[in-house]
Amino acid sequence: MKVRRVLGPLALVLAVSAGMLLAADKTKTAKQTEQSPPSAAAPAAMDDSKRALHALNRLTFGPRPGDVQRVQAMGVDKWIELQLHPEKLDDGALQARLSSYRTLAMDSRELLQNFPPPFVLKAVEAGRMPMPSDSNQRAVYESQMAAYRARKENKAAKGNDGAANNDDAKPAPQDPNAAGSTMTDEQRAERREARRYARTQAEEITALPPDKRIAELLKLTPEQRTMLARGLPQEDRERLLAGMTPQQRETVLAMANPRIVVAGEMQSAKILRAAYSERQLEEVMTDFWFNHFNVYDKKGPDAYMIGQYERDAIRPHVLGKFEDLLLATARSPAMLFYLDNWQSVGPDSAFAKNGGGYGQQGQGQNRRFRRGGFGQQQPRMQRNDPNQQGAQQIKQRRSGLNENYAREVMELHTLGVDGGYTQQDVTELAKVLTGWTMRQPRLGGGYEFNARMHEPGSKIVLGHQFSGGGESEAEAALKMLAHQPATAKFVSRKLAMRFVADEPPAALVDRMAQTFLKKDGDIREVLRTMFHSPEFWSRDAYRAKVKTPFEFVVSSLRATGAEIQNPFVIAQALNKMGMPLYGMQPPTGYSMKADAWVNSAALLNRMNFALGLGTGRLPGVNMDSARALGAPARDPQATLAMLEQKLLDGDVSKQTHQTLQKQLADPKVAETAMGADVTPEASAAMNTNRNPGVIAGLILGSPEFQRR
Repeated sequence: MKVRRVLGPLALVLAVSAGMLLAADKTKTAKQTEQSPPSAAAPAAMDDSKRALHALNRLTFGPRPGDVQRVQAMGVDKWIELQLHPEKLDDGALQARLSSYRTLAMDSRELLQNFPPPFVLKAVEAGRMPMPSDSNQRAVYESQMAAYRARKENKAAKGNDGAANNDDAKPAPQDPNAAGSTMTDEQRAERREARRYARTQAEEITALPPDKRIAELLKLTPEQRTMLARGLPQEDRERLLAGMTPQQRETVLAMANPRIVVAGEMQSAKILRAAYSERQLEEVMTDFWFNHFNVYDKKGPDAYMIGQYERDAIRPHVLGKFEDLLLATARSPAMLFYLDNWQSVGPDSAFAKNGGGYGQQGQGQNRRFRRGGFGQQQPRMQRNDPNQQGAQQIKQRRSGLNENYAREVMELHTLGVDGGYTQQDVTELAKVLTGWTMRQPRLGGGYEFNARMHEPGSKIVLGHQFSGGGESEAEAALKMLAHQPATAKFVSRKLAMRFVADEPPAALVDRMAQTFLKKDGDIREVLRTMFHSPEFWSRDAYRAKVKTPFEFVVSSLRATGAEIQNPFVIAQALNKMGMPLYGMQPPTGYSMKADAWVNSAALLNRMNFALGLGTGRLPGVNMDSARALGAPARDPQATLAMLEQKLLDGDVSKQTHQTLQKQLADPKVAETAMGADVTPEASAAMNTNRNPGVIAGLILGSPEFQRR
């Protein structure tokens, strides 16, 4: 029996879920808006029995089996303090899982060299860059260049020379087995031929030891390697890769698509860290700050810079001083490129005066927004030509003052949209920031200060004067922004939105902002103020937040004790849910509010994921439900009660429980839930080979589990 037979009766569950989530969110928002000041009435505290679960739901990506009991035994306050000091927690098991991902330790230049994007391949083919001498790297280059030439020849043969000339701007095709756009009959025939060839070659090569496999692959022509790499079905590919070293695996995968190796390992690492790290608060805060200082992985070479950005600019500062975090992100090549500050030129700078008329303000370079309240800005992103490289092209792009970063650092990173700044402040800050640029951005170069691009003279931002300091001017300006009362309140409110409620109590935000200013922007101290506040522990805060798709997926994996064998499968599920990792185009980052994620289509995708996970039909993820959740009882209703306790700590509403009971009363649903393709009577009589996965999936899709 297939899980899809269960989905028909689940329409009622989904409708109830959506209604309950939205209604509850509006009710809680109304309560918090009408709440009396703390001096008049303190918020009602939650029961002690719920404190451990609440702490786990907020400070982690969700409890694992047994976590609630472990936190209760340690003491909730002691456990929180330990999470605030992640250096005291051993994360060796996670590091072992990440050890096969070599790209995580590479800088942008190394990534571009090992996993060449189209513009690097074009430069090699034109003789502007050398072909690598390493045999593994050379195989990747040769395979990709062969594919590039084949695409050009194919389009030229169809009389589309112009399109062929621009084909180098396109990435190599995705895995041919993945879902994609509609193909022509010719493309389908090519795929069938590629699969036939790949299977034939793979059968012979897979039988060899791993070292000999890679040697045989390198003996093939570039065209043959490309056909094999792209035409092999996933299960055959895994057999081919089995036993290979990390470098060998990356080489084979990069023959099909180098960029997908970089993006895939980065996304996989994020999923594994969230699911398995003992330093859960650190992971939650890394996710929070990346979203706050968002960059987009599909803008030019940013895909090759984001891993280093998260590793070196964000992760070391997530619990440190906000000033240090702000400066680190401002200097990061990923941010400099994403918000275009690398190409900003002072109108009266030496570069503008001597560079051929670059002194006019580049209004066309600046992003404009349609304002719609906090988190609703929708930018019209300017996409840079991914093939521009070299000093001449970079010089041409530096056509004037660019205000993009100056605007966003005020509106989204520090002061907030109502932070009291003016358009004149934005322009003046943009001048202060001129000269903060990059060395060879298309080749993975790092940050540098270019004094010739810097605007000379005095600038005034928020009433503060900056002049004559060169690079230090921007440092001083960013530090000034980091210590503004408006910044303290804006950052504190966003933290409270993440950890307390979509509309956090004003009194709590004010206390957090006071700590921010008093403790020099110490993020750990601001969090400690929040975690020890009555508002954090109030009954209104309990399950007040709707999980984002990322939070839902990871919390499901943690709750069921799932073993993730192929994290990229999880990343693909998140794409379907509308939250691709590192894939938010606007600088606002993903919304933390419920209304961005609660709709029928989103809930259906969540339910499908939950059922796939629970029933073992999610490729690349292994869940031993009996081991993680306990052996099922003799009937579905008793199993439901057991799993409600294990997955929801027994905290399930009467309406949800009754709705799930009705689903299990359907013989077909009950039959599937107990894991046997037999009659309900025979299934009830059986005492072995029973699978509570469908019931677990139903509970994971419930309104209660989708809240934290």
